[in-house]
This record gives sequence, C-alpha cells and structure tokens, in this order.
Amino acid sequence: MVNVRRQPRISWEALLLSLPALLFVVAMFILPFLFGLNLSLHTGLKAEGELTLSNYLQFFNDPTQSDAIGITFQVALPVTLFSIVISIPLAYYMRRGIRFERFITTLLILPLTLGNVMVAQSMLMYYGRQGWFNQALQAIGLIKQPLALVHNWIGVEIALFIQNFPFVFLMILGYMSGINPDLERASRMLGASAWRTFWRVIWPLILPGVAIAFCLNFVANFTVFPSAVLVGRPDDLTKVLSIVAFRAAYEQNNPAYGTAIAFTMGIIEFLVVITVLWLRNRMARASVLGAGKGA
Repeated sequence: MVNVRRQPRISWEALLLSLPALLFVVAMFILPFLFGLNLSLHTGLKAEGELTLSNYLQFFNDPTQSDAIGITFQVALPVTLFSIVISIPLAYYMRRGIRFERFITTLLILPLTLGNVMVAQSMLMYYGRQGWFNQALQAIGLIKQPLALVHNWIGVEIALFIQNFPFVFLMILGYMSGINPDLERASRMLGASAWRTFWRVIWPLILPGVAIAFCLNFVANFTVFPSAVLVGRPDDLTKVLSIVAFRAAYEQNNPAYGTAIAFTMGIIEFLVVITVLWLRNRMARASVLGAGKGA
C-alpha cells in the first residue's frame, strides 16, 4: 500500500480565537522592536537621518562607553553562576520533601514580591556602614571597622542574588523533583555511588532545566539597572550597559544612540543564550554516549 502523507489541516476556528493574542503580541512587542531597530540605525531625535551604523560604531570606538560590556559581565556572570551552584545541592536535598518545606519555600518566594527598589533600600539600611549587620558584627567582636557592603560591586551582587536566587532555585527544584526515584534506586542497586548516580543519572536529566535557569537568570542580571544605581557605583564599578544606554538616551538627549546601546546589550544576551544552549546539547550528547559505553 502506498503511504500517503496527510497535509496538516488549518484550524480556522483556532486561528480566529488566537487572533486577539497575536495582535496584542504584534502591538506590544514586534512593532516596538522594529521601531527601536529603525531608530538605532538612524540619527536624529526622530530617526530623520540617513540609514547608518554610526551609532554602533560610535559606541564601540569609545572606550569610556564600550568598557561597560566588560563591567556588565563582571556584575552578571558571577552571581548567575553562584545562584546555580547553590541551587543544585539545595534542590537535591529538598527533592523528596523535608520538614517545614512550605515555610522554607515561602521565605524563598518572598523576595520575588518585594521588587528591586525595595530590596535595594532595605540593603542600605541593613548592610550599610551603620546598618544592623555591621553593628551586630562589631558587637560580638568579629570586626573593628564596618564592612563596605553597599555602594560597590559587592552590594550589587548581594542585591541580584536576593532578587533572583529564588527563581533559579524553584526552577531547578521543579526539574529535580520530577525525576523518577526508581532511576536512582536502580543505579544504587547496580553498585553506583551517590556521586556517580548524580553525574550519570540525575545531572543529564536536570541539565535542560539548569541551562534554562542560567539563561533566564543571566539575562535578568545582565539588564540590571536599579540595583546598580542604588547599591552600586554607577560612575565606575557598576557602570553597566543599561546605565550607559539610559544616560545616552535621556541625559545626552540622543535616543538613537541609547537605543543602539540597548540593542547591543540584547545581541550580547542572545549570543550568550545560544552558546549555553549549544553547550547543553553537547554535554547531553556526551552524557548519553558515556552511559552507552559504560563509562
């Protein structure tokens, strides 16, 4: 018998029902994206100049501006990696449930409801030189001089960790809790240690979740703005790309230049995400081949 492939049938009812959502996405995301791209490729307040790459060339040719790329990586990458490293063992410990799990989960979710500005303002009160944290350390004799934990790089790292760690942890915990416990028991019955079971059984299964959590957390940290201003030093140590773009657009009254910087930030984020997903596929393939060879 001849196997005839059926052509996919268009559901006009489903298409009609999704039309309002499609129009909303076009109006709120696609059109602003195209408008910003067009603005970045022209000069003038209303993109009335000729089509040009001068805004991008101006940014990369100005060391006082382009150094923000390295500064942004120095801010975003360490706290992203730290959040992932802390989340994995904690999620592994809590994957089967522990006492007071709901209470602990509530504490972890609470920072997500506060917002960036409230977290930063609270840090100024708690981690400042005259804050409660330094006063407590001085009272018990651990330090003589207050620690500088705000208005520097460390302050921004602490703020980003408080804001984004719960999201990373809950995502990895969701992936790890979904692993069938029979797989772990089978690995242990075959003589594998707990460490080997983690790397050969659990790690390949949670790798997609870890990669996605890294990408989402990195993008959130890479676009930091309020924390870099309130608890950092936006003129040097925490002069991230978002601050440079804001100043170019609104302080220097050059929206086209500021938009070009913002698009540069987006391109860098896109390249990092693509790289992480590519590495995830390579690592997943290597894990499967290693398991197949009995490694």
